[in-house]
Amino acid sequence: MNTLHVSQESVLAMTQESVAELAKRLERDAYDNAFEGLRDWHLLRALAFQRPELVQNYTYLLDIESYDEA
Repeated sequence: MNTLHVSQESVLAMTQESVAELAKRLERDAYDNAFEGLRDWHLLRALAFQRPELVQNYTYLLDIESYDEA
């Protein structure tokens, strides 16, 4: 099983408060290992696509740049 997989249930369970806590963890970047941070980043990224209203204040943590694929 992929430990970095973000389930639909975990995305749907997120609230403004839980997203704020997620953002705090990502800002502190004090994880015991890289996989914990990567897991949080993947969750925030999934939220950005599926529930963007929850992450509008935290998109800077995703470091997503728009680009032209042409």
